[in-house]
Amino acid sequence: MDENFRVIYRILRTLERAMDAEEFDAKGISAQTLGISEQRWTHLIEMLADEEYVKGITIARDAAGNTFTSIAFPRITLKGLEYLSENSVMKRMYKAAKGIADILPMP
Repeated sequence: MDENFRVIYRILRTLERAMDAEEFDAKGISAQTLGISEQRWTHLIEMLADEEYVKGITIARDAAGNTFTSIAFPRITLKGLEYLSENSVMKRMYKAAKGIADILPMP
């Protein structure tokens, strides 16, 4: 699985788990926690917001092209939950297929 999709999955999973929390700790989805650059993080967060997988994230650019991101009240959307569900099923199928391939003799 591509590293970008792993990070996207982790962000969405973190937001899904935070649905029961009264307050959200943004450190859980920070670039540092995810082990990626700030630039990559900004691009991924912007894509998630553009595709409506998350809400409550504000992204703005100034005249110089600098990007500012506010994640004060992020939350996962129904579309984001569907993404998690679909990818969880695919991961299980991949692991099962890999397990079968590992035990079958090679021709």
